[in-house]
Amino acid sequence: MAVRNILLLGNPLLLTQSQPVTESEWQQLDSLEADLRDTARAFNQQHGWGRAISAVQIGIAKRVIYLDAPEKLLLVNPVMHDASDASIEIWDDCMSFPELLVKVKRHAHFRLHYQDKTGQNLQRFIHGELAELLQHELDHLDGIVATMRAIDNSQMALQSQKHLLDPAQLANPLAQE
Repeated sequence: MAVRNILLLGNPLLLTQSQPVTESEWQQLDSLEADLRDTARAFNQQHGWGRAISAVQIGIAKRVIYLDAPEKLLLVNPVMHDASDASIEIWDDCMSFPELLVKVKRHAHFRLHYQDKTGQNLQRFIHGELAELLQHELDHLDGIVATMRAIDNSQMALQSQKHLLDPAQLANPLAQE
């Protein structure tokens, strides 16, 4: 449908708790999905990374995430359950601050409850690279940006300095937002 502007770090809407999609809003999901898909793909073409985006990042404070890889999937009203005690540390990036990397700690796996775009209630066990990616997007829906999850104040770096960071803690380019 349209490439939308991505809200950047500092925009107060990024700190807003997204609201669930209601039954009366369901018919708008096809249009929202197209906007999220087109915006994520345009970002990826410009920056060479980016495969998921939350609705709040384009100014719509609804609990919707668009995932472009490894599969194309619209997650409606997603909620994380049964998060593992085991965790991973990773340098996280974000479309809302594309020049910055933030070292964060994430759960190694969890169960995701969500609805698909037909309204069917589903759940999936999420692990590996997808766990990191979806936790990042779920944080967006809760008004949390990765800078708020930094392990400490020294755990931020510019993308241009990525070559100086521990490669084992850099997200696989396919796993980044």
